[in-house]
Amino acid sequence: MNILILGSGGREHALAWAVMQNPKCDKLIVAPGNAGIAQIADCASLDILSGAAVVNFCEENAIDFVIVGPEAPLAEGVADRLRDAGVLVFGPSAAAAKLEASKSFTKEICDAANAPTAGYGHFTDAEAAKAHIRANGAPIVVKADGLAAGKGVIVAMDEQTALDAIDDMFGGEFGDAGAEVVIEEFMEGEEASYFILVDGEDCLAIGTAQDHKRVGEGDTGLNTGGMGAYSPAPVLSDAIAEKAMNEIIKPTMKVMADRGMPYQGVLYAGLMIKDRQPRLVEYNVRFGDPECQVLMLRLGAQALDLMQACAEGRLAEAQVNWADDHAMTVVLAAKGYPGAYEKGSVINGLDALPETSSEMCFHAGTGSKDGQIIATGGRVLNVTARGASLKEAQEGAYAMVDQIDWPEGFCRRDIGWRAL
Repeated sequence: MNILILGSGGREHALAWAVMQNPKCDKLIVAPGNAGIAQIADCASLDILSGAAVVNFCEENAIDFVIVGPEAPLAEGVADRLRDAGVLVFGPSAAAAKLEASKSFTKEICDAANAPTAGYGHFTDAEAAKAHIRANGAPIVVKADGLAAGKGVIVAMDEQTALDAIDDMFGGEFGDAGAEVVIEEFMEGEEASYFILVDGEDCLAIGTAQDHKRVGEGDTGLNTGGMGAYSPAPVLSDAIAEKAMNEIIKPTMKVMADRGMPYQGVLYAGLMIKDRQPRLVEYNVRFGDPECQVLMLRLGAQALDLMQACAEGRLAEAQVNWADDHAMTVVLAAKGYPGAYEKGSVINGLDALPETSSEMCFHAGTGSKDGQIIATGGRVLNVTARGASLKEAQEGAYAMVDQIDWPEGFCRRDIGWRAL
């Protein structure tokens, strides 16, 4: 098969790595890719938000299968254009992608599915939103309704922070994403990520993970896109996962299908678990980043077979073969992230890192210049390792981190601390 992956982050490097393990892959192109991906696959310059451009590229390059990494092309309907052109694609339609692209849409679907989630209000007016906050008090959660690259969620532990968030969102800090807001009750518990493949009819769970959103150790400081993750998530036991599948995932998927928006692709359910009861925090319509990195290291070559079965509507006959192992990824970010940071610093020591089925450094925000790897983003590297235990995976990941020579970068040294 000739395969095209859309995206340029650590998630896409992990997907590319897993796809390349499978002998079914004859040629792999990633658009636009990054410096790490370029070491294992061809990278192409392509406007991945343009369905027409992607379709043309597929026809010119005899692409058999497209895997869409990030959410933005899905929300723009790229998967729809590919399906219309007869190209096999892994990823939901624009209509189904509203599960991530609109928080208020998701709440409405959850109401119809009777899926347990946080109480909420939906607002298009700042003063009405502020009145709701004053009436309910803090802690409270303020969310930009649209896509904000994982940054449009404010968990406000006091009323003033929530009111300030309303000013920021309606003031344009998150662009069009903040033109409407959803305000939710604060849910207590432990959060975990549940990943399910859906082919329009059948659902197949493919793994659990937990990530560390906050920039500081002990889960303190500002929210980020994620500073590390591990899989499996101990809090998401088989019994709780089954409960989430039966009470949240399957009812949601049925409502989507009944409304003429059957879902196809990976569904990432963020769950809050308290007293062994799961409640939905949010849905994402793509693999999490950095959760994808730990899932792909554990799944390996079978990831391609599973995604293909999903795209072809054959999930009923598919199964996941899990090793009884653990994986952890540690994010190396540019100093200053998630605030302002410098770009262009040189990263040394990467050539000496192991590249095995148990140890991989996935690139996120990297480029190449004069034969050297340079940092081009906020989250730059995902140092990932597997082990028989979570402790072993943690030791492996940090041993690799310590081999990297990048004074302009930093990482948290406590990834996995809750589970350990």
